[in-house]
Amino acid sequence: MRITGFRTLTTVLDWGRPVGDANGLITDGVTGVPVVLVDTDAGITGVGLGPHIEIDTVFAAIDGEDPRCVATLYDRMLRHTFKAGHAGAVFGTIGALDTALWDIKAKAAGEPLWRLLGGRDRVVPAYASGLDFGLSDDDLVTVYRRYAERGLRAAKLKGGRNLDDDRRRLHLVHDVLAESTGERRPGLMLDANEFWTRKEAVRHVAELERSLDLTWIEEPVRRWDAEGLAAVGRGIRAAVATGENLTGLEQYRPLLAAGAVDIVQIGAGWGVTHFLRVAALAHAHDLPVSPIGTTPVPLVHAATAVPNHLAVELQNLDTPTGLTLDLDVEDGAFVLGDSPGLGITVDEPVIQALGRPEHRVALRGPHVRHERAGRQLLAQPVR
Repeated sequence: MRITGFRTLTTVLDWGRPVGDANGLITDGVTGVPVVLVDTDAGITGVGLGPHIEIDTVFAAIDGEDPRCVATLYDRMLRHTFKAGHAGAVFGTIGALDTALWDIKAKAAGEPLWRLLGGRDRVVPAYASGLDFGLSDDDLVTVYRRYAERGLRAAKLKGGRNLDDDRRRLHLVHDVLAESTGERRPGLMLDANEFWTRKEAVRHVAELERSLDLTWIEEPVRRWDAEGLAAVGRGIRAAVATGENLTGLEQYRPLLAAGAVDIVQIGAGWGVTHFLRVAALAHAHDLPVSPIGTTPVPLVHAATAVPNHLAVELQNLDTPTGLTLDLDVEDGAFVLGDSPGLGITVDEPVIQALGRPEHRVALRGPHVRHERAGRQLLAQPVR
């Protein structure tokens, strides 16, 4: 079997509400979902989810190769980008192609990816994560009640801009989960998205912990600040979670060496091979791993095969336009199906009918760091 070409598509996920974090909002609630399709001479097409940036350059590393040699081809893609660097969106392109190759390999074997990777149980624990920063209290309750109806017993809120708002919102979600699921002590997490300095983080979280039992604080300071993350961890009771925006083992190494992370997170957009390698590195440090992402299906499969998986982020209960997933959410967990590969079916005509969504140069949103991040004398009102 040989790789013969690729195609790219971009579909959308309509959240039906504003989504974002302390850095900014996507007010219309419509986010792009890039898709990569890798074709073979055996008639098997692999599906990958992730960016298309520099894809011609990256694809050249695997063109004509046997797609079943996934781990070797992953390293080959890294080598082809080492001069300019493989971080950021280019790492996402590598991840999308890598995921498509795993999809091909499992389809060729006639097995779902979770079984091919050595997983025994198709049920993967999840936690709710609504990207909820722009919601009113009433809308927040409505959104998390929907998660609770699927048995979700833990939730992560976006926050970091206003202590009183964070405390009130966390208590609201606590009550929703407790009342709907019967869980006496539902899991509560807060994601600051790198908004604080070290001292801001410790002060903010210490105040929250006066009345709340927080499971973890996510990205309290900059992702690369090993010393700062370790300092925050020493100053609070909650665990420190980070890693979703780290690209490559070399970026995790200083954090693990400094004891700066308690929950090792891995972005779903970076691919299956990256997840497996980071999970092994974390396991060597006796640390749990938790995948992050809007449509984390590939890493849900991979999570079944690692010994230190904690829970996968579940952001949205809906599916991007034109994608069908052989996956359910029941009793607080993802339940994977038996379809060969990832179990993702792509309706290309439906996606093509959307037209290629125009790239919008947005000056505000969660992808742009807020101008006051790390420079708050007082808690700022939401703007």
